[in-house]
Amino acid sequence: MTEKPRAADPDTSGSTPGGSAPADDGPRVVIRDNRKLGKTEETPAAADAGADVPAEGLVEESEVVVDEIEAEATALDGPAPTGPPVVDAPAQPVDGSTPGSPLGAELEALRAELDERTRDLQRVSAEYANYRKRVDRDRGVVQEQATGSVLAALLPILDDLDRAREHGDLVGPFGTVAEQLTTALGKFGLTPFGEQGDPFDPTRHEAVAHQTSPDVDEPTCVQVMRRGYLLGERLLRPAMVAVADPE
Repeated sequence: MTEKPRAADPDTSGSTPGGSAPADDGPRVVIRDNRKLGKTEETPAAADAGADVPAEGLVEESEVVVDEIEAEATALDGPAPTGPPVVDAPAQPVDGSTPGSPLGAELEALRAELDERTRDLQRVSAEYANYRKRVDRDRGVVQEQATGSVLAALLPILDDLDRAREHGDLVGPFGTVAEQLTTALGKFGLTPFGEQGDPFDPTRHEAVAHQTSPDVDEPTCVQVMRRGYLLGERLLRPAMVAVADPE
Protein backbone atom coordinates (compact mmCIF):
# COMPACT_ATOMS: atom_id res chain seq x y z
CA MET A 1 0.00 0.00 0.00
CA THR A 2 1.37 3.25 -1.05
CA GLU A 3 1.66 6.06 1.51
CA LYS A 4 0.48 9.52 0.52
CA PRO A 5 2.84 12.32 1.23
CA ARG A 6 1.92 14.26 4.31
CA ALA A 7 1.52 18.03 4.10
CA ALA A 8 4.31 19.89 5.63
CA ASP A 9 3.71 21.64 8.84
CA PRO A 10 3.87 25.36 8.19
CA ASP A 11 5.17 26.02 11.66
CA THR A 12 8.15 23.69 11.18
CA SER A 13 8.95 23.86 7.50
CA GLY A 14 7.92 27.50 6.80
CA SER A 15 6.08 26.45 3.58
CA THR A 16 2.51 27.10 2.68
CA PRO A 17 0.06 24.78 1.03
CA GLY A 18 0.13 24.92 -2.70
CA GLY A 19 3.68 26.09 -3.05
CA SER A 20 6.92 26.82 -1.37
CA ALA A 21 7.86 30.13 0.25
CA PRO A 22 11.00 31.39 1.84
CA ALA A 23 11.26 30.62 5.45
CA ASP A 24 10.47 33.45 7.79
CA ASP A 25 11.57 32.98 11.34
CA GLY A 26 10.31 36.40 12.57
CA PRO A 27 6.76 37.68 13.23
CA ARG A 28 4.46 38.50 10.33
CA VAL A 29 3.38 42.19 9.86
CA VAL A 30 0.58 43.21 7.48
CA ILE A 31 0.85 46.76 6.01
CA ARG A 32 -2.15 48.27 4.21
CA ASP A 33 -2.37 51.90 2.92
CA ASN A 34 0.74 52.83 4.86
CA ARG A 35 -1.08 51.99 8.08
CA LYS A 36 0.08 49.40 10.51
CA LEU A 37 -2.99 47.28 11.17
CA GLY A 38 -1.60 44.64 13.48
CA LYS A 39 1.38 42.60 14.55
CA THR A 40 1.87 39.16 15.99
CA GLU A 41 4.97 39.57 18.00
CA GLU A 42 7.53 42.27 18.50
CA THR A 43 11.08 41.16 18.01
CA PRO A 44 14.15 42.85 19.41
CA ALA A 45 15.02 44.13 15.92
CA ALA A 46 11.64 45.79 15.52
CA ALA A 47 11.97 47.34 18.96
CA ASP A 48 15.29 48.84 17.97
CA ALA A 49 13.83 50.29 14.76
CA GLY A 50 10.86 51.82 16.65
CA ALA A 51 12.87 54.88 17.53
CA ASP A 52 13.03 55.87 13.83
CA VAL A 53 9.48 54.80 12.77
CA PRO A 54 6.48 56.81 14.10
CA ALA A 55 4.11 55.00 16.37
CA GLU A 56 0.89 53.54 15.04
CA GLY A 57 -1.37 56.07 16.76
CA LEU A 58 0.70 59.04 15.60
CA VAL A 59 0.52 58.00 11.93
CA GLU A 60 -3.24 57.64 12.03
CA GLU A 61 -3.80 60.88 13.92
CA SER A 62 -1.57 62.87 11.54
CA GLU A 63 -3.45 61.56 8.52
CA VAL A 64 -6.77 62.41 10.14
CA VAL A 65 -5.61 65.96 10.91
CA VAL A 66 -4.42 66.44 7.31
CA ASP A 67 -7.78 65.22 6.02
CA GLU A 68 -9.62 67.62 8.31
CA ILE A 69 -7.44 70.60 7.24
CA GLU A 70 -8.03 69.82 3.56
CA ALA A 71 -11.78 69.55 4.16
CA GLU A 72 -11.89 72.92 5.96
CA ALA A 73 -9.84 74.59 3.22
CA THR A 74 -12.20 73.23 0.58
CA ALA A 75 -15.24 74.47 2.54
CA LEU A 76 -13.73 77.97 2.92
CA ASP A 77 -12.64 78.29 -0.71
CA GLY A 78 -15.93 76.96 -2.01
CA PRO A 79 -16.37 75.14 -5.25
CA ALA A 80 -14.27 76.33 -8.13
CA PRO A 81 -16.23 78.62 -10.49
CA THR A 82 -17.17 76.92 -13.69
CA GLY A 83 -18.53 79.95 -15.56
CA PRO A 84 -16.75 83.02 -16.94
CA PRO A 85 -14.77 85.21 -14.48
CA VAL A 86 -16.86 87.64 -12.48
CA VAL A 87 -15.85 91.30 -12.82
CA ASP A 88 -16.77 93.65 -9.96
CA ALA A 89 -18.95 96.53 -11.03
CA PRO A 90 -17.65 100.04 -10.27
CA ALA A 91 -18.78 101.46 -6.96
CA GLN A 92 -21.80 103.69 -7.25
CA PRO A 93 -21.82 106.97 -5.32
CA VAL A 94 -23.95 106.81 -2.23
CA ASP A 95 -26.67 109.40 -2.09
CA GLY A 96 -26.41 110.71 1.46
CA SER A 97 -29.40 112.95 0.99
CA THR A 98 -31.84 110.07 1.16
CA PRO A 99 -34.15 110.92 4.04
CA GLY A 100 -34.21 108.43 6.84
CA SER A 101 -30.82 106.85 6.04
CA PRO A 102 -28.13 106.94 8.74
CA LEU A 103 -25.63 108.45 6.31
CA GLY A 104 -28.05 111.21 5.33
CA ALA A 105 -28.75 112.07 8.97
CA GLU A 106 -25.05 112.20 9.75
CA LEU A 107 -24.44 114.42 6.70
CA GLU A 108 -27.19 116.81 7.75
CA ALA A 109 -25.72 116.99 11.25
CA LEU A 110 -22.29 117.79 9.82
CA ARG A 111 -23.75 120.49 7.57
CA ALA A 112 -25.58 122.08 10.50
CA GLU A 113 -22.41 122.04 12.58
CA LEU A 114 -20.43 123.56 9.70
CA ASP A 115 -22.98 126.37 9.31
CA GLU A 116 -22.85 127.06 13.02
CA ARG A 117 -19.05 127.19 13.03
CA THR A 118 -19.11 129.48 9.98
CA ARG A 119 -21.47 131.89 11.72
CA ASP A 120 -19.28 131.83 14.83
CA LEU A 121 -16.22 132.62 12.72
CA GLN A 122 -17.97 135.48 11.00
CA ARG A 123 -19.15 136.89 14.31
CA VAL A 124 -15.67 136.63 15.84
CA SER A 125 -14.12 138.25 12.77
CA ALA A 126 -16.59 141.15 12.94
CA GLU A 127 -15.97 141.60 16.65
CA TYR A 128 -12.22 141.60 16.10
CA ALA A 129 -12.52 144.16 13.28
CA ASN A 130 -14.64 146.41 15.51
CA TYR A 131 -12.16 145.95 18.34
CA ARG A 132 -9.27 147.01 16.11
CA LYS A 133 -11.17 150.08 14.94
CA ARG A 134 -12.06 151.01 18.50
CA VAL A 135 -8.46 150.53 19.67
CA ASP A 136 -7.12 152.63 16.81
CA ARG A 137 -9.66 155.36 17.52
CA ASP A 138 -8.90 155.33 21.24
CA ARG A 139 -5.17 155.38 20.54
CA GLY A 140 -5.61 158.42 18.33
CA VAL A 141 -7.72 160.16 20.97
CA VAL A 142 -5.16 159.47 23.69
CA GLN A 143 -2.33 160.69 21.47
CA GLU A 144 -4.26 163.84 20.60
CA GLN A 145 -5.05 164.51 24.24
CA ALA A 146 -1.41 164.09 25.24
CA THR A 147 -0.29 166.43 22.46
CA GLY A 148 -2.99 168.95 23.42
CA SER A 149 -1.86 168.92 27.04
CA VAL A 150 1.71 169.77 26.02
CA LEU A 151 0.66 172.45 23.56
CA ALA A 152 -1.79 173.98 26.05
CA ALA A 153 1.14 174.46 28.43
CA LEU A 154 3.03 176.40 25.70
CA LEU A 155 0.15 178.74 24.82
CA PRO A 156 1.12 181.42 27.38
CA ILE A 157 4.54 181.61 25.74
CA LEU A 158 2.90 182.11 22.36
CA ASP A 159 0.74 184.88 23.87
CA ASP A 160 3.89 186.67 25.04
CA LEU A 161 5.38 186.34 21.57
CA ASP A 162 2.24 187.86 20.05
CA ARG A 163 2.38 190.84 22.40
CA ALA A 164 6.09 191.30 21.65
CA ARG A 165 5.28 191.20 17.93
CA GLU A 166 2.62 193.89 18.36
CA HIS A 167 5.13 196.11 20.09
CA GLY A 168 7.79 195.44 17.45
CA ASP A 169 10.16 193.58 19.75
CA LEU A 170 10.50 190.42 17.62
CA VAL A 171 13.54 191.53 15.65
CA GLY A 172 16.89 189.94 14.96
CA PRO A 173 17.74 186.49 16.35
CA PHE A 174 14.86 186.63 18.84
CA GLY A 175 12.32 187.01 16.01
CA THR A 176 13.93 184.09 14.13
CA VAL A 177 13.61 181.83 17.17
CA ALA A 178 9.95 182.85 17.61
CA GLU A 179 9.18 181.98 13.99
CA GLN A 180 10.92 178.59 14.28
CA LEU A 181 8.96 177.80 17.44
CA THR A 182 5.65 178.68 15.77
CA THR A 183 6.53 176.55 12.73
CA ALA A 184 7.53 173.57 14.90
CA LEU A 185 4.28 173.71 16.88
CA GLY A 186 2.31 173.93 13.64
CA LYS A 187 3.71 170.51 12.64
CA PHE A 188 1.80 169.01 15.57
CA GLY A 189 -1.49 170.38 14.24
CA LEU A 190 -1.59 173.63 16.26
CA THR A 191 -3.42 176.32 14.26
CA PRO A 192 -4.07 179.90 15.56
CA PHE A 193 -7.29 181.72 14.73
CA GLY A 194 -8.99 185.00 15.65
CA GLU A 195 -8.39 188.11 13.60
CA GLN A 196 -10.04 191.51 13.70
CA GLY A 197 -13.05 191.61 11.35
CA ASP A 198 -13.91 187.91 11.62
CA PRO A 199 -17.62 187.11 12.02
CA PHE A 200 -18.44 186.30 15.61
CA ASP A 201 -18.79 182.54 16.24
CA PRO A 202 -19.93 181.72 19.77
CA THR A 203 -18.48 178.20 19.47
CA ARG A 204 -14.99 179.52 18.82
CA HIS A 205 -14.96 183.06 20.28
CA GLU A 206 -15.27 184.26 23.83
CA ALA A 207 -16.88 187.72 23.88
CA VAL A 208 -15.57 189.85 26.76
CA ALA A 209 -16.91 193.18 25.42
CA HIS A 210 -20.00 194.14 23.44
CA GLN A 211 -20.88 197.31 21.48
CA THR A 212 -22.83 198.51 18.46
CA SER A 213 -21.40 199.97 15.28
CA PRO A 214 -22.92 201.30 12.03
CA ASP A 215 -19.95 199.85 10.13
CA VAL A 216 -20.99 196.21 10.54
CA ASP A 217 -23.88 194.24 9.13
CA GLU A 218 -23.57 191.29 11.52
CA PRO A 219 -21.92 190.54 14.87
CA THR A 220 -18.26 191.03 14.16
CA CYS A 221 -15.03 190.72 16.15
CA VAL A 222 -13.74 194.27 16.29
CA GLN A 223 -10.88 193.60 18.67
CA VAL A 224 -8.85 190.41 19.44
CA MET A 225 -7.46 190.43 22.94
CA ARG A 226 -6.08 186.87 22.81
CA ARG A 227 -5.91 184.51 19.87
CA GLY A 228 -7.50 181.10 19.98
CA TYR A 229 -5.93 177.80 18.88
CA LEU A 230 -7.17 174.63 17.22
CA LEU A 231 -5.51 171.22 17.49
CA GLY A 232 -6.58 169.59 14.25
CA GLU A 233 -10.35 170.08 14.36
CA ARG A 234 -10.58 170.19 18.15
CA LEU A 235 -10.85 173.53 19.91
CA LEU A 236 -7.87 173.87 22.19
CA ARG A 237 -8.63 177.41 23.40
CA PRO A 238 -11.29 179.96 22.31
CA ALA A 239 -10.30 183.42 21.15
CA MET A 240 -10.99 186.32 23.49
CA VAL A 241 -12.59 189.16 21.47
CA ALA A 242 -14.75 192.27 21.60
CA VAL A 243 -17.94 192.03 19.52
CA ALA A 244 -19.79 194.80 17.69
CA ASP A 245 -23.41 194.45 16.64
CA PRO A 246 -25.06 196.47 13.85
CA GLU A 247 -27.18 199.40 14.98
